[in-house]
Amino acid sequence: MTIKTFSLGGDLTINRLGFGAMRLARGTFAGPMRDTATGVTVLRRAVELGVNHIDTAGFYGGQDVWANDMIRTALTPYPDDLVIATKVGPLLGPSGVPTEQATPDRLRGLVEGDLRALGLDRLDLVYLRVGATHGPGGESVAERFAALAELREEGLIRHLGVSNVDAAQLAEARAVAPVAALQNEYLDDLALLAECEEAGIAYVPYFPLGGGHNPLDTTRLDKVAARIGATTPQVALAALLAASPTVLAIPGTGNADHLEENLGADDLTLGERDLAELRG
Repeated sequence: MTIKTFSLGGDLTINRLGFGAMRLARGTFAGPMRDTATGVTVLRRAVELGVNHIDTAGFYGGQDVWANDMIRTALTPYPDDLVIATKVGPLLGPSGVPTEQATPDRLRGLVEGDLRALGLDRLDLVYLRVGATHGPGGESVAERFAALAELREEGLIRHLGVSNVDAAQLAEARAVAPVAALQNEYLDDLALLAECEEAGIAYVPYFPLGGGHNPLDTTRLDKVAARIGATTPQVALAALLAASPTVLAIPGTGNADHLEENLGADDLTLGERDLAELRG
């Protein structure tokens, strides 16, 4: 049976199936802005359905529509058990896509901006997102992670994470300060997943339903979904959670019906036959 909760940083118990806020303000970074009232409705329904882990970022949105503003409007006063994770590092370029990166001296301002937008005195989890739109590896993270570690020491951040990193960058960050979570694209590095599991670090795949550069291969998913009476996204999320007890899923949507479909994966149990077929 899949364990449904995870102890983030050893002191925050959260449901492993959470919610990603990237699609609240717009479907893609280059897409049109969405209706704020709809996003507020989706967020409130997510919490009603048991979500207590929301993943967001200050650069999710554009113009006058921002995910963090929606979260504050929808959910304050915040439930006691709600954990909000954000990420800093990327900067939006002229096209509205996060193609640039903040230098260490700019990270404080980004964290303080998230605190103001969310209406919080302390952020539960802040990821250092590196690499802009490129894949992991190839650059040092120590100086930037140390800047966030200072904010953690000041009490502005509870736990730290890293995003879009390889094993060497994770090791570099862990040498600076404790890492509570890692957020990479899907499960593209099983050795890194194993390291996270051994260390008690949450592994949080972004694009859990196949966005970005890794669209879902639905051939096996469709077959299993048809046999057990579930939808393909539900099977994809259930399989993700079955991969390791350290994996957290954060499917995002700006649609209430899609939200309910995604969260239905929490009640889905995949048998050995199902998992064997999905693994091929």
